[in-house]
Amino acid sequence: MRNLIIVITATSLALLASSAFAVSSGKTLEFKGSETGVVIFDGATHKEAVASCKDCHKEGLFPKMKQGTVKITMEEIYAGRLCGVCHNGQKAFEAKGNCERCHVKK
Repeated sequence: MRNLIIVITATSLALLASSAFAVSSGKTLEFKGSETGVVIFDGATHKEAVASCKDCHKEGLFPKMKQGTVKITMEEIYAGRLCGVCHNGQKAFEAKGNCERCHVKK
């Protein structure tokens, strides 16, 4: 019985920890440090665009669901990597020439 309680507790904690990093549809992330303004990542917009979080959070793209684990640059995005995998003008708006769609001056 004690082992069952330990397993249930551990499973519950793991699920809670993983959901703490998720950007749910009612939340946003802010990426600061860009000279062109803060980048706002809207969870609702991106949830509508993909089938699951794993579409982006996978090896070679954004492997961890934690802000700051991948260095994002415009060069990478323009080269079709990171956000540029989708923001290429076909699946989502093209990043190049649309700075204000992500970068917000505060």
